[in-house]
Amino acid sequence: MKHSASILAAAAVMGTAAAAQAQTQVDFWHAFTGRLGDLVAEQVTTFNASQSDYTVVATHKGNYSETLNAGIAAFRAGEQPDILMVFEVGTATMMAAKGAVVPVYEVMGDGFDQSKYIGSVTGYYTAPDGNMLSLPFNSSTPVLWVNRDKLAEAGIDPDTDLTTWEKVGGVLDQLKEAGVSCPLTTAWQSWIHLENLSAYHNVPFATKENGFGGLDTELAFNGPAQVAHIGAMGQWAKDGKFIYAGRRNEGGANFRAGECALFTESSAGYAGIKAEAQFAFDVRPLPYWEAVAAEPQNTIIGGASLWVMAGQTDEEYKGVAAFMDFLSSPEIQAKWHQDTGYLPITAEAGELTRSQGFYDANPGTDIAVIQMTAKEPTENSKGLRLGSFDQIRTIIDEELEAVWSGDKDAQAALDSAVERGNQLLRRFEQANR
Repeated sequence: MKHSASILAAAAVMGTAAAAQAQTQVDFWHAFTGRLGDLVAEQVTTFNASQSDYTVVATHKGNYSETLNAGIAAFRAGEQPDILMVFEVGTATMMAAKGAVVPVYEVMGDGFDQSKYIGSVTGYYTAPDGNMLSLPFNSSTPVLWVNRDKLAEAGIDPDTDLTTWEKVGGVLDQLKEAGVSCPLTTAWQSWIHLENLSAYHNVPFATKENGFGGLDTELAFNGPAQVAHIGAMGQWAKDGKFIYAGRRNEGGANFRAGECALFTESSAGYAGIKAEAQFAFDVRPLPYWEAVAAEPQNTIIGGASLWVMAGQTDEEYKGVAAFMDFLSSPEIQAKWHQDTGYLPITAEAGELTRSQGFYDANPGTDIAVIQMTAKEPTENSKGLRLGSFDQIRTIIDEELEAVWSGDKDAQAALDSAVERGNQLLRRFEQANR
């Protein structure tokens, strides 16, 4: 009897193991560490526990640029993952990668309701025929973060109006006079202070609808509005009112540590700031120049989307579709939005968040959504689709750093960035005709 029981127990264990082995593995490469990495791991664990057909395995592959390069290298070697996170500036590169990707609408199949996704978010990743090419995963937009305690210490009303750059300039003067060592810092300088600045003031960053209208686009961010803004920031840098910390999000550590009064950063800074800040903080709309526009247009998204790589099995694609359907569900999207500060990718998730009282309990967390959706996007404000954009951003970073250090004026720096960047666009155009 005992012998029979042990055989049955062994058979049960073997059956369980066989069932586990039968699960289809879906490989997902991403660029998140820290708090965001933990939240991705939580999503994956929740999905894996919710069903028994698929196992998603998430792997961190470095920062955004490194993750994109790893995916390209893996595809060439025939070892690509099922899902690759690609930051928004890699969109044109992925679209041009013939045979490397399968559009997400094809993977999702019949019955995929693309209308439930917020247009100002999905537009970046949508083909001219209206079909989604990739799934927006982490979409953010820039906002102004305010250290209320730092303003109060400097004798400034923490509720002071910061809606325009003109008013911000006045506050920076007061902060400097009060001896504040870091009145203003920023993350992602090109994204916020050129790409979004252009969209927010409804001026072109590039011709041909910022690249949506064709590969023969040319850069145009050396116009009067951009030159005036970068010139003002250059003067603030010279006066010690703007402190440059680095090309990515190095300034975030300074703000979270309580050193800086004002900080232009992604709405997704919420996760880290809420976790670390030992001071009262606000989320405010990104300022605009009253001298350029009577009112702001809309900001554009940053972040990344999930691309489905070609060359996988039908079962893997079914697993990808199931995982993406899970990520798009109102409950999962609402939690992601609330935990991170990233935009909800569906209207349902935004409505659920509001009905749960999150915006009331956390004032300012709906600003990013309002900033993105209050106005219908124009040709200048629906996003950017430029080849070699990662390399173009590097050029912009170099030229902006020359302004911050006082080595170049704004016009000369932006003229140089446009000229150098256009050379890359022409090469990209030639390679993808």
